[in-house]
Amino acid sequence: MSRAAQLSALLNVPIRTVTDIGARHAWTLHRAESADGRSLFVKATAEPTPVFAAEAAGLTWLRDPTPGPASDSILALLPEVLAADDRMLVLPWLEETGPTPAAAERFGRELAALHSRRTELFGAPWEGWIASLPLPNITTGRPWPQWYAEYRLAPYLARAAPYLGADGTHLIERVIDRIDELTGPAEPPARIHGDLWSGNILWTRERAMLIDPAAHAGHRETDLAMLALFGVPHLDRIQAAYHETHPLADGWRTRMPLHQLHPLLVHVVLFGAGYRSQTLTAATAALAS
Repeated sequence: MSRAAQLSALLNVPIRTVTDIGARHAWTLHRAESADGRSLFVKATAEPTPVFAAEAAGLTWLRDPTPGPASDSILALLPEVLAADDRMLVLPWLEETGPTPAAAERFGRELAALHSRRTELFGAPWEGWIASLPLPNITTGRPWPQWYAEYRLAPYLARAAPYLGADGTHLIERVIDRIDELTGPAEPPARIHGDLWSGNILWTRERAMLIDPAAHAGHRETDLAMLALFGVPHLDRIQAAYHETHPLADGWRTRMPLHQLHPLLVHVVLFGAGYRSQTLTAATAALAS
């Protein structure tokens, strides 16, 4: 079955055109035009995968108005999932422009509003993925430090150990052992994107929009730390607008390396020893905070 036929069956609408626009991880990316006048972004794969269901669940959950009414700013920050199955994810096509200071400040405020949506437990009620790796989303009543150590650090440390070596592995084990004293004041679970690097931010004419989440109820400093890890335009304006809207606890900047350890371990698992030095630098900084 052609890509257009697959998409037509999924959306129950004729598809006029499908244009290949590249690939990411194991997925092919497409722009499609439907007979009802919509421009669509399509992520697809030849083999069934649970990843698209996790991404769709994350986007839908981040937009979910429960508890309380959703603000327009939160709904506008995240695209609506138009359709998804085990071979395809369909979102509205977003026209990208470029980041501006005003859009960055708006993004900071809207991210703070998203993080203000609380949940009861850390984790999420679906099977998680980050890139092509499983992401444990177990929901428990445990405090965030223990949850982070068990479900975000330990699983990836085990897989990264061959690249980190014995000394590097022991260094991160020290972080895990001291996790309670390194995490700062307790925070309630917040709805976070979970993989908020610059490649998952699309800058449209009016605002930033977020795609490809590893969404779960976590610590809101995690998203701020991820923004800083690989760089994003106008980071200082994003941080200032966020902090003005929803102030962060004292010392949040010094805790960034702790929150960055998880995505860095993911990168070691995916790409090997090239990320070893950066990962161990973050672990050393986390222990010194």
